Amino acid sequence: MLTGKQKRFLRSQAHHLNPIFQVGKGCVNENMVKQISEALEARELIKVGILQSCEMDKDEVAIQLAKGTKSEIVQIIGSTIVLYKESTENKSLQLP
Repeated sequence: MLTGKQKRFLRSQAHHLNPIFQVGKGCVNENMVKQISEALEARELIKVGILQSCEMDKDEVAIQLAKGTKSEIVQIIGSTIVLYKESTENKSLQLP
């Protein structure tokens, strides 16, 4: 679990990022979880956008993605989810 201080730090790091994945009509599927997992391994911190055509609630999408990728939800703001997972090989963020 992330502490409040760590989440604050990660939010500040994620501020300038653009969403690199979008969840749409198909909602969350295995292929998407796999791709997001690989992106998290490479970058540690990513944003996922939720399109209006997505039939699931944004909180549900965030929980499913976090479970599937074994990552932490940093924040859900508007229709954007920020996910963090410590990388095993490409460690770039030093948490406070």
